[in-house]
Amino acid sequence: MSGWRYDISGISPDLRVDYEAHLYNCAHCRKRQRVHRTWDVMLLAITTLSFAAFLLAAMVMHRVEAISHISNVQHLHLHGQNTISLLRIPSSISISLEALAIVGVLISMMLWTLVTITTPIPSMVAALFRERISPELRERLRKQTV
Repeated sequence: MSGWRYDISGISPDLRVDYEAHLYNCAHCRKRQRVHRTWDVMLLAITTLSFAAFLLAAMVMHRVEAISHISNVQHLHLHGQNTISLLRIPSSISISLEALAIVGVLISMMLWTLVTITTPIPSMVAALFRERISPELRERLRKQTV
């Protein structure tokens, strides 16, 4: 999202030569490309962490609601200033918190999908794997998929 101007990964190798030479020679553009790639990776990491946090919250709230049905008593200990008070949480609130957590999971998933579609991260990862995989292994993988 932030670095679409500096994304040359989708350009054919014949046309990339000039861009790569410019990025190699121009420190300003190279720095900007690095900053944009950092923002792209940070966006992906943040959306992944938000997805994990909302998923954990949904699982915890589901577990709390299941325990409240089994024991039919649900208390939270709130520690105030040297006093302990008990607070009963109605099951309707725990169900609504679980629903909010599930909505958070869905929104985080949609944001994660948008980030992966709009940033050049998938093509960067594919290029990285293409560089790391030997030609013999690549040929064997092609034969196995056919």
